[in-house]
Amino acid sequence: MDLVIEYVNAVFTVFLVVMLIRILLSWLPSAPVGRVTSALYRFFHDSTDWYLRPFRRVIPPLGMFDLSPIVALIVLYVANAIVVRVLEIF
Repeated sequence: MDLVIEYVNAVFTVFLVVMLIRILLSWLPSAPVGRVTSALYRFFHDSTDWYLRPFRRVIPPLGMFDLSPIVALIVLYVANAIVVRVLEIF
């Protein structure tokens, strides 16, 4: 069962890193125009949009600041802790 818990933690960690990169990319003034950089930019946006979209519907931006990624990261941490606790019980 420890292997399953490690795998679940790894999946959450990878998604967390992808989310953090997406947040850092949001500070760029525009999308990159190079073929490779544009593909990476689209990858990080496409792989996190499905998760951020519900938070953006509920939490409106405050001026230029979008706080929904912060709430999404907190929910991701809590979900990780809950899933690991449930797996530890079994």
